[in-house]
Amino acid sequence: MLKTRVITAIALITGLLTALFYASNTVWALITLVITLLGVWEWSNLIKLNRLQMLAVVLLALGFGLLVLLILETPLAPYQQPLNLTILGAATLFWVVIAPVWLATRKHISCKLSMAILGLLLLLATWIGMMGLHDMNAWLLLAVIATVSLADSAAYFTGKRFGKHKLAPEISPGKTWEGVAGAIVATTIYGVMICYHQHCSYWLIVGLWLIVAFSIIGDLFESMLKRQAGIKDSSQLLPGHGGVLDRIDGFIPTMAIVFLLTYSPFFATLQAHGQ
Repeated sequence: MLKTRVITAIALITGLLTALFYASNTVWALITLVITLLGVWEWSNLIKLNRLQMLAVVLLALGFGLLVLLILETPLAPYQQPLNLTILGAATLFWVVIAPVWLATRKHISCKLSMAILGLLLLLATWIGMMGLHDMNAWLLLAVIATVSLADSAAYFTGKRFGKHKLAPEISPGKTWEGVAGAIVATTIYGVMICYHQHCSYWLIVGLWLIVAFSIIGDLFESMLKRQAGIKDSSQLLPGHGGVLDRIDGFIPTMAIVFLLTYSPFFATLQAHGQ
């Protein structure tokens, strides 16, 4: 099992880095659209849609993606694409306001239409974020991916070694507050290194903490959906790792939020202080 997991991880990392730095914006958009569609399919399975309904939701996501690519004539700035801004804003509102309350109450939403719309919103916002950050700077996108991945790994190993206090036992029994602390420490060290070598403002570290927080919320939210659906993994697509949603759950909130915030006055101030 471990060997399979390692082989899959190496293949995923190699493919990611190759596409990230060598693919054009259009090719990157198409690759990430395929990943998004796989995520939409798995989400549809989590909320118990039938095959015809699942196909309809995936085709709807595909139609939106192709529409975005057809009308995309300028860099993917939200203020230049009002529809993208609406999707990013709605997704950010969900993760900041609604998701924490939902996790606290663990409410089960039985309306499949509402859950399908939510899945489309969140996953398409993730796709827009991944396209936009790649268009801005591939290294910026890699930094976000590295932050979430580092936090996830640090939380796992710290929690496994020191974990005693459960973070959300009813949702994900394996996650602990000690793991969260390990993630914060690891990303803080990572942030200090970036700020020192790239001469960035140390306010960047606060931004990394927020990325960690939202990646944990995304992870817990997907775990809650899986628990309510009575399944362990979103699919068996990735040997040793489960499904696409199992791999990108921490990125679903962070990509949309980070991309939206890159056009905020705060980010402009952060850049100015780092220069």
